[in-house]
Amino acid sequence: MSVVFLLLGASLVVALIFLGLFIKSVKQGQYDDTWSPSRRMLIDDDPVVKTKTKKEGK
Repeated sequence: MSVVFLLLGASLVVALIFLGLFIKSVKQGQYDDTWSPSRRMLIDDDPVVKTKTKKEGK
């Protein structure tokens, strides 16, 4: 039975650590950008400009 209490205590410690890290990341602005992630696949990349080399120009 003592193993159950040990695992319960360990899981609570891990859960509190993750909760603290989540709150810290929210306060630092990690989740502020709500516009670009949902539209990133719709934005085209810059077109690649192909320039002629000396061999192609002749």
